Amino acid sequence: MSARRAFWLAWSLWALVAGLAALMGLFYLLSLSAWGEVPDRAPPWFVPIMALMLVSFSTVGAIVAARRPDNAVGWLLLTIGLAFGVTFAAQSYADYALVADPGSLPRGAVAVWLSLWVPVLALVAAIFFCLLFPDGRPPARRWRWVGWLALVGGALLALGLSLRPGTLDERNHPGVRNPVGVEGVGGVLEGATAVGTALALAALLLALVSIIVRFRRSSGVERLQLKWIVYTGTVAAGGFALTLFLSGPSANAVFVIGFLAFIGIPVAAGVAILRYRLYEIDLIINRTLVYGTLTVALVLVYVGCVVSSQYVLRALVGQESQLAVVASTLAVAALFGPLRRRIQDSVDRRFYRSKYDAKETLGAFSTRLREETDLDSLTGEMVLVVRETMQPEHASLWLKSSGRGAGPTGRSR
Repeated sequence: MSARRAFWLAWSLWALVAGLAALMGLFYLLSLSAWGEVPDRAPPWFVPIMALMLVSFSTVGAIVAARRPDNAVGWLLLTIGLAFGVTFAAQSYADYALVADPGSLPRGAVAVWLSLWVPVLALVAAIFFCLLFPDGRPPARRWRWVGWLALVGGALLALGLSLRPGTLDERNHPGVRNPVGVEGVGGVLEGATAVGTALALAALLLALVSIIVRFRRSSGVERLQLKWIVYTGTVAAGGFALTLFLSGPSANAVFVIGFLAFIGIPVAAGVAILRYRLYEIDLIINRTLVYGTLTVALVLVYVGCVVSSQYVLRALVGQESQLAVVASTLAVAALFGPLRRRIQDSVDRRFYRSKYDAKETLGAFSTRLREETDLDSLTGEMVLVVRETMQPEHASLWLKSSGRGAGPTGRSR
């Protein structure tokens, strides 16, 4: 494909996804009057997040596909955005056409039907994304069978979901039957759905393993590219996992954080492939480790101080007091700086050992500078410090002699 055709195709697909996101929001607003009649529907804050996800996947996909049309990753991101766009728009359309204002719009059953099997396309594209990132090729030729496994599993799953006879969505749209259901082969289609699900999940797991294998073997630029994806994927998975142990507003807040990290996956992919600010990933990971640990520690200290002080006050005066909250807040504020520095040192020592050693070496050398007066000793130590911190292939120090007619002197290591 020529660069010009790739440009127009990529941005045409982006415009299509943007239009689907707009339709999703429009039909959601039109269906608000009947929202109580639709069980387990998404809360209002969920819709703009879904729209943001569509824009994120499609925009990054369009940029990468337009600039690197030979790299399949951009087209895969566009496919994921398009599949989710069709799914969300179809769901919102079905809610309006079948619940909010029944009979006002045609083909509500077709919209439900689309929303059930089109996500399979996003799943298959996500498997290929994990398998082909960042250069558009699998880690080795022997990994190609994982792609075939994903295609076979996705095809069986899509056929089973799309052709299964009977009611499409009994919970949210009761009585709506599959307009293309094939009667008499329901058992076969159920089996195809089960087998396709197993194959697709196996392919997804193996594709994730391929990222780990590629990361362990990588170095240089490729390792930095993979770090961006591993970082965002880990934050997203951690956020979703925490929601299993929380409830109420805190669970919703953590879910939003995890989902925002999930939305950041295509952004990280674009940064990695286009190599824009590629080398900042280590700093981002470092800050996340430090401030994430710091936040958890301060929350635990705050809760512990409040609970313990309230318990002491009830034992002494028989009632609780806001003084405990004020004192706990002041304690947390006082601990912020020292605790942050201690956590920063621990993270550097554990995960960034070379940086930590370089910092310690420079600190020791600066102390030595204030005490040492012998020039030869200082030059030798300076060259040694440069070798230990910067690790060059060769290090030399040349000093101009103060004597007239004398040439420069030097020392190398």
